[in-house]
Amino acid sequence: MADASIEKYVTIPGYEDVEAGILHWPLSVIRIRHQDEKRLIDLADYILQAWRGYTDADAFIFAETDGEPHNTITPIARKNGNVYELDLTLRNNITTEECPLGLYHPHSEYHHIKKENIGLIEVMGLAVLPSRLKGEMELLEGCLANGTSIEEHEELRKHEEWAEMIRGKYADINADNVNGILREEIGKVFVGVLEDAGVYKCTEEGREAFGRFIATL
Repeated sequence: MADASIEKYVTIPGYEDVEAGILHWPLSVIRIRHQDEKRLIDLADYILQAWRGYTDADAFIFAETDGEPHNTITPIARKNGNVYELDLTLRNNITTEECPLGLYHPHSEYHHIKKENIGLIEVMGLAVLPSRLKGEMELLEGCLANGTSIEEHEELRKHEEWAEMIRGKYADINADNVNGILREEIGKVFVGVLEDAGVYKCTEEGREAFGRFIATL
């Protein structure tokens, strides 16, 4: 996240002196920058309070349902030279029948790799994966490299569809390259996990909805 750039700059009334913009990132992030950390704190609190009370039914974002609040922010702070930066990641914990763990949570097709919630470290772009994967991926490496079935390994059955996709994607999987292939494909799954967690998707429709929230500021 620290290396990500602003894809669109915005001006927030009353804070014209604070550089602000939408970050080019799978999650929905507003980056604000200023030399005076107090100005950043004031603006961050203003954005937080606005987001906590924000509803946009067309984007399926609700501040609360049945008295349960949904909107919050995951903040990341750093100093870049003599400028303070705050990355404010918009979060929403609403659930649906189809997504009982959360609409903006890793969806079921990724649960074989990552089912747990997206926390601060993941928001910043570092995959924190369950320890079970170490043994599972070692087994899967052997199956892929040797061309053997994974069905005899009960702990690998949840990876079967994903493993078949990998087999179909790579013409030659062997002992020398299988580890790198699995690391690459796990990374792609993690990108999908981050995209699921984004309340506004990186699409024209998603950016238009993101702009509606920015306009309320």
